[in-house]
Amino acid sequence: MADIAVLLKQVPDTNAKIVISGGRVDEGAVNKWSMSPYDEYALESALAQGGSITAITCGPARAKKLLTDAAAVGATELMHIVVEDLTTLDSNQVSSILSAAVQRTGATVVFCGKQAADTNAGSTGPGVARKMGAACVTLVSELSGDASGFSALRPSSEGMERVSIAAPCVIAFDKMATELRRPNVKGIMMAKKKAVETLSPADLGVDLGAADVTLQAQNPPAEKPAGQKFEGAESVATVVSKLRDEAKVL
Repeated sequence: MADIAVLLKQVPDTNAKIVISGGRVDEGAVNKWSMSPYDEYALESALAQGGSITAITCGPARAKKLLTDAAAVGATELMHIVVEDLTTLDSNQVSSILSAAVQRTGATVVFCGKQAADTNAGSTGPGVARKMGAACVTLVSELSGDASGFSALRPSSEGMERVSIAAPCVIAFDKMATELRRPNVKGIMMAKKKAVETLSPADLGVDLGAADVTLQAQNPPAEKPAGQKFEGAESVATVVSKLRDEAKVL
């Protein structure tokens, strides 16, 4: 059994209302935060492997709950790199932090989601792999074997393909057949007492420097126009015209 580091991110719940204030998402207005869905598949896959599992997250103080949730289902070690505002960092800086955190654990196998549900960037897995000098397979929907020889199923330009990969490696997961297990009462109680190693980027020896990419503004999507209702046979010509000329579906 290999030691596995699982990279997790806390994101607004898919049902949370997102409010834009001053050109930024108002995180204080988010009423529920959750583990990014694809990260759940990564964590479940790690739990299925067994052995030592270190759950790692980079984010503000509130992200500690994410690690407690991971411990409740079986993560054995917890590491929190505190960065209060992730929007000040670009993907290269985040990858530097996470790869340094993985190096601290000694793990040579890293699991993560294919992308975070808030940014949808998909840069974490490949970015960490590059800094580790490790192989990387993304969009994995099925995994078997262990660090001595994983077999991963992923899409290709010709359909689906199976890829063999061994440690050191980073595997980024798509949706899997098995959902993340739910914690039992014993797991929840033990997780509350689980120690979290709390660090800063400087503690990891990471010099972040200046971001190469900066966020200028965030804006809500345009509001959808009001719906239109038509009744009676006399409206057929109008409806056809609108479908053809406005909706352009005919």
